[in-house]
Amino acid sequence: MRVLHTADWHLGQRFIQGNERTEEHRHFLEWLVQTVQEQQVEVLVVAGDIFDSGSPSNQALELYYSFLLNMRQTGCRDIVVVGGNHDSPATLNAPARLLRHLRVHVVGCVPECFEEQVLVLDDVHGKPGLVVCAIPFLRDRDVRLSVPGESAEEREARIKQGIADHYARVAEVEQVWQLKDLGLPVLATGHLYAAGVTPSDSERTIHVGNLGQVTADHFPEIFDYVALGHLHRPQRVGAREHIRYSGSPIALSFSEIDHPKEVLLLDFLAGKLTALRSLPVPAVRRLVRFHGTLEEVTQGLTTYDNTGYSLPAWADVQIHSELTQLEVAEALLKVIGELDRRQLEVLARRHFRLVKLRALGDTNEANEPLTRSLHDFTEREVFEQRLEAEPEESRAELLRTFDELLERL
Repeated sequence: MRVLHTADWHLGQRFIQGNERTEEHRHFLEWLVQTVQEQQVEVLVVAGDIFDSGSPSNQALELYYSFLLNMRQTGCRDIVVVGGNHDSPATLNAPARLLRHLRVHVVGCVPECFEEQVLVLDDVHGKPGLVVCAIPFLRDRDVRLSVPGESAEEREARIKQGIADHYARVAEVEQVWQLKDLGLPVLATGHLYAAGVTPSDSERTIHVGNLGQVTADHFPEIFDYVALGHLHRPQRVGAREHIRYSGSPIALSFSEIDHPKEVLLLDFLAGKLTALRSLPVPAVRRLVRFHGTLEEVTQGLTTYDNTGYSLPAWADVQIHSELTQLEVAEALLKVIGELDRRQLEVLARRHFRLVKLRALGDTNEANEPLTRSLHDFTEREVFEQRLEAEPEESRAELLRTFDELLERL
C-alpha cells in the first residue's frame, strides 16, 4: 500500500501586513492532487494544522473542501485528517460524519470513545490493508490531571508520561495488535514537539510537550511509521527513519527560507515499511532576506531576479547603519518606490535594526548591541523581560503558565 504524509498546511495564514497566502496554498493543493494521481497514492495522511486559525476564513474553508472534492478524481481511497494545535476540533469534526461517506476520516481531537482513533483501511482488493492510529494534538486535559501544589518539574513529568501513556494505550487496543499479528502494517500520527528536533520561529510555543520531552522511545515498536506534524522543517526524530516530520508545504516565515519543502511517500509491503522518499514541493513565491549595510541591501533589492516564480517575492530587509532611522527609511523608501512590484515586494520593513550612534574612534564600537524595536520581539520574549522584575524562583512557573495562555489564545 502506498501512503503520502503531509502536515502543517496552515490554510488561511495571513503573513506580515495581512498578506494572504491563498494562491500559494491553491497551487500546492492542485499539485498535491496531481501528485497523488501520478504516484498512485492510496492513502493520504494530514498530520494536523490544516488551518492557521481556529476560526478559518471562508477562503480557507473553500480551499479545504474543494481539495477533498478534487481528490475524488484520483485513485486515493482514503484520507486521514487529524487536528493540530492551530485547528479547532469543532470546526474539523462538524462535517466528519458526512465526510466519512467520502472515505475522509477526521479526528479533530481525542474522541470520547478512545478506540475511534483506530482506523482500519482496506487495500485495493477490499481487504484490511493498513491500520492507522489517528492521534491528534493532545491537549492538557487529554494527558494529565491537575494536581494542586505540584512543582514545575512534576508538571512536566506528568505531561511527558501522559503523552507516552496515550500512545501506549492506543498500541494496546485489541484490534491494533491483532491485525499487526496478522501481518498488517501500523501507522500512527501525532502533532507534537519531540526532543532533539529543530524548530523555526513560525512554530507557536505550545504548552503540551513544548520542552521537547517526547523522544523516539515513547513511540511503541508496534508502529511501522509515525507521521508527525507541528514542526515546519522536515526531519527525523531520534535518527529513526520511520519517525518523521514532513514539514510545511510552503515557507510560513522568513526563518524557513532555507528549509526544504516536501511531502513523504511511503510504501508498505508484507506488513513492513519498505520504501520512503521525499517529493519536493514546487514553490510559486520566494521569501528572501536582504541583510547588511544600506548599500548592500540596495544592491540586493535592485538586482534581484525572480525568474521561475509566478508570484512576486516577499522580502525581509534588515539594515545595519550609523545613519538615523529617518535617514535610512527615506533612502530605502526611494529604492522601494522604484522596484517592480510584480517581481519583489518589501514586507518586513519593521525589522530595521540600527546600530547605536557612536563617537568616531570609539574602540568599543564593534561590541555595541543593535537597537531593537518592540516589533522585533515575540510575545514570549516581551514576557521574559517582564519576568526580570519577579523573584527568580517563580519565573519558570510563570513562563509555563504564559505558554499555556498563548496556546489557548
